[in-house]
Formats: sequence, structure tokens, C-alpha cells
Amino acid sequence: MKQTNHNYCVIMAGGVGARFWPMSTTSRPKQFIDVLGIGKTLLQMTFDRVAKICPESQIYIVTNTIYRDQVLAQLPAIKGEQVLCEPARRNTAPCIAYANQVIMQKDPDAVIVVAPSDHIILNEAEFTQNIGDAMKVAQQNEWLITLGIVPSRPDTGYGYIQFREGEVLADMPKMKIVKTFTEKPNLEIAVSFLESGDFLWNSGIFIWSLKSINSAFEKHLPEVNELFKDGAAVYGTDEEEAFINQTYSVCRNISIDYGVMEKADNVYVMSVDFGWSDLGTWGSLYDIRKKDDNRNTVVGNNVLSYDSFGCIVNMPKDKLVVMQGLTDYIVVEEDHALLICRKEDEQQIRQFVNDIKVEKGERFI
Repeated sequence: MKQTNHNYCVIMAGGVGARFWPMSTTSRPKQFIDVLGIGKTLLQMTFDRVAKICPESQIYIVTNTIYRDQVLAQLPAIKGEQVLCEPARRNTAPCIAYANQVIMQKDPDAVIVVAPSDHIILNEAEFTQNIGDAMKVAQQNEWLITLGIVPSRPDTGYGYIQFREGEVLADMPKMKIVKTFTEKPNLEIAVSFLESGDFLWNSGIFIWSLKSINSAFEKHLPEVNELFKDGAAVYGTDEEEAFINQTYSVCRNISIDYGVMEKADNVYVMSVDFGWSDLGTWGSLYDIRKKDDNRNTVVGNNVLSYDSFGCIVNMPKDKLVVMQGLTDYIVVEEDHALLICRKEDEQQIRQFVNDIKVEKGERFI
């Protein structure tokens, strides 16, 4: 029977989420955790979201080999062949190249949405509509499309996309030609970006046809493309694991943004506003959690706070915690680790994790 639905999704789920330590650890990163306390992990929420757009059998999860069992346990709807395991972290370009070649064996006419596993989308109906619209455009045009988030503040933790003014599609005014990509700016530059009105946050969500992205790889990252293309005969067989292990041992570490998107001349951005957070830090989680009268957000059944304001507290369910005199702090306990850190200094958590690894060993991270 001829395939009629060509919508596919690739969920990238291999990150370690170091900035969410100690809740997120190497053995159980944030995508496998119910960080919102709603009974679903971030990975499960992402899967359910994209399952409204793609058949479940056409959703692939790319993750590290050590997380394969966690993926299968959390997503009983998928089969083992839908979990693509990376033996080492090589950033997003190899991850996407691998998925491209696996999907190529099944459906050369595929239209693909690539999404991180650990983002929050508050307005899922709007998200579904936006992705559906973008996939239709990608099917009809050889465009590489990314979603740009309308910025609400001059945030220095996000990358930015500048777009060209002017109409691209008469029936889709939110679609713009990309002018430049900018990595995380300092505050002064971020303020100027917002004032200019032609910058969006880079969401890291991409939509393209398989033909378009493969063509872009051939042009801009041919060495990465050839490595994975050479495995055409082994994908889906017992030989795939050995081939991928060898490929990753020689594949360069490079992001899809730097390797392809910043170099291609057929890149478009769709301006969207569906309540997005990349959930990269404790501060971003604080922003979306419910607050009490003192602006504290608390997880834990036995937390008592006095004269404390604007804190994010994450404690084991029955742990008794008494907190006094803290303003704008992160207070988190998980397993054998306790973090107490000013929210304004949360970017240092990655350094804390590195120091712990050196001085105390990997069992704490």
C-alpha cells in the first residue's frame, strides 16, 4: 500500500541538562523527569505533543545509548527501532544526519519536524497549528524552516534570529526570510535586538523536507552527510549498532545551526508565540511555575518558609525543610546532593558540576 502520511518527527533527547543539577543528573537528565509535577516527564509531554502531528510509528527519538531503556519505559507506544542511540555526544548536526538517513530508508518524501525533548509549550493548540502550517510549506518549497519565538524580554540566555522585513507568502505573514543568526548576546546587545523589532528567539525547532535537509547537508556538511549515508544498507539490521559506534568515533562535533543553518541561503523563520520555554535553567522553571503570596514556588509537602521571597524550592516529597530570610534563591535537594544558590548566579551551576566531578567524583552528578 502506498504511504499517504509523510509527516515525521525527530525528538532530540540526548542532553544531560547540567544547569538543572542536582535534579537533573547524568544518569537521569531533565527530559526524563516530571519537572512540573503533573505526572508526565518532559519527554512524554513532547511525544504527546508531536503525536498530534505525526503517526506514532513515524516519531524517532535520538538519545544516548545509556538512556535507551528510559526512553522505551517512558514511551510504551514506540518500538525499539524508533530509538536511535548515539554512543557519544556530537551535538545536533550528526544527530539529525543519523535520523535523516534512517527515515530515508522508509520514506524519501518525508517532511520532518525536529524538536528538543525538554521544552515547555503552554499553548499546545497554537503549537500544533503552527507546526502543521510550516510542514505544508516545507512540503511545497525547498526551504529550511525554523520557529522563532516573539521575545518578551532582553534575555541573554537565548540565541537570536534576525529576519528581513517584507512578505514571503501572502497567506502566511508570520513566515520571514532569515537575515542573521546570533549566539547568546550580552544584555546591551539583547536590549538593542528587542528595540529593533526584527529579532526573534531561536527555539531550536526545525521543519523541512527530507530532500531539502539532505541537499543542505551535501552542500554544507558533506563529510558528516557521507559518514551516515554510507550506512544505508545496515540501518534497521543487527549491523547498525557497530556501524554507528564506528561513525561516531570519527564524526566531528558540530551543531546544525553552525554547520548548516547559518550557511544556507534558503532559511526561513516563522514567528510564533505559543508560550515557549527551553527550560534551560532553574530561573526559567521558576518563571512558569505557580507562585505563592511571597513569589516562592515550592515542590515538597513539608516546606515552611519565613521572611523568604522569590525563591524556587525543590525538595523530596516528605522532607521537612524550614527556610528563613532568603530572597531570590534556588534551594534544591535530590538524592545525596543539596544546592543553595542565588538565582542571579544560576549560570554558575554548570561550573559547580564541573568542580564536583573533579573534586568529589561522578557519583554526585
